[in-house]
Amino acid sequence: MSKQRVVITGLGVCAPNGVGVPAFKEALETGKSGIRFYSELEKLKFSCQIGGMPLISEAVKTKYFTPLQLRNFNSAGILYGVVAGVEAWQDAQLPMNEEQCDFDSGTVFGVGSLGVDKYRESIYKIDEGNTRRLGSTSVQQTMSSGVSAYLGGMLGLGNLVTTNSSACTTGTEAILMAYERIKSGKAKRMLAGSTSDGGPYVWGGFDALRILPSKYNDKPTQASRPLAGDAAGFVPGCGAGALVLESLESAQQRGAKIYAEILGGSSNSGGQRNEGSMTAPNPIAVKRCIEEAVLDAEISAAQIDVINGHLTATSKDGLEIKNWSEALKRSGVDFPYINSLKGMTGHCLAASGSIECVASVLELKHQFLFPNINLHTVHDEVLEHISESKIPRVKTALKFNYLAKASFGFGDVNCCLIFKTF
Repeated sequence: MSKQRVVITGLGVCAPNGVGVPAFKEALETGKSGIRFYSELEKLKFSCQIGGMPLISEAVKTKYFTPLQLRNFNSAGILYGVVAGVEAWQDAQLPMNEEQCDFDSGTVFGVGSLGVDKYRESIYKIDEGNTRRLGSTSVQQTMSSGVSAYLGGMLGLGNLVTTNSSACTTGTEAILMAYERIKSGKAKRMLAGSTSDGGPYVWGGFDALRILPSKYNDKPTQASRPLAGDAAGFVPGCGAGALVLESLESAQQRGAKIYAEILGGSSNSGGQRNEGSMTAPNPIAVKRCIEEAVLDAEISAAQIDVINGHLTATSKDGLEIKNWSEALKRSGVDFPYINSLKGMTGHCLAASGSIECVASVLELKHQFLFPNINLHTVHDEVLEHISESKIPRVKTALKFNYLAKASFGFGDVNCCLIFKTF
């Protein structure tokens, strides 16, 4: 069987700096931050009292959920995932058929932790002896596959409906998994994405690790500084991103608009060996992942025009740039342009890869680079490998064809995708 070409026909996003693709695209172009101060974190004595959370109005909730579905509903991750997923489906102009099951369409929608607030609510009721008051939806709001189950039911998906979980690599990996299913001919369409809860019960462990910035509580929009010499740690975030992937044949048959094509990708693990650990990447595995993605895409490393990096504003940013440079065998002014969305959104954990893939596809489709905000002085370790001219500080118009997007996660796991203009 010949390999199917895979294209992107729909986008959806629920990000700290924009809910819905139009608002998100405007935020990208203007360098708008979605990082805010939260008094709840101050009351709970967090060192880092800021974060990135999508602003979801009641009007948005009622647009995507029925009053019955919202009864006793308390799962932010499912809310974000449904908002992004349904937007992407509708953007692709695919039907929400309430009668028939679509066996050609499925979803891979990843999570890190899901339903944390619902868990907390349920634990208190159980401890008080009020188990019968949990309600009929507590299980689906707290099971890991809850978001894919909600989307599968709303959209009538009859192909693979599943949830993956690979820490910060989750979203990018979900897209790769969906791409491979379509490429092999096992599905015509896949909704791919990821979501992440936020707030104190998700972010507390990172605050305890002292890897979040604590000196920007009075100036939250300035806190997240990927690639910067004065980066002080990552700002926690949450949200969801979603893409509709479709075989080129299917998209052309129904006259769908096409945002971009996925040429290939790769995922692997460093096995927590060779400098790799639960929290640090194995450089050998990172470089191998990038190299294999380029090979799978059947292009040369010299063709990569732009990189959307993982780049979290921690001490590992310099190592990431070194790994990219060595994997692509490109440095100085020959290095591709590179940017990081985390300056605007913070690190959205399991949702980061999918939200950043939406941003990458918008850049490709509309031929611009979003700015690296809060970047006043580039870190010396970064400048050892690439020219400062390849790190845009303002929105930059650019004609380009190939973009590489990678995510690297806790547990020493990696994923890289190659996107192309269509």
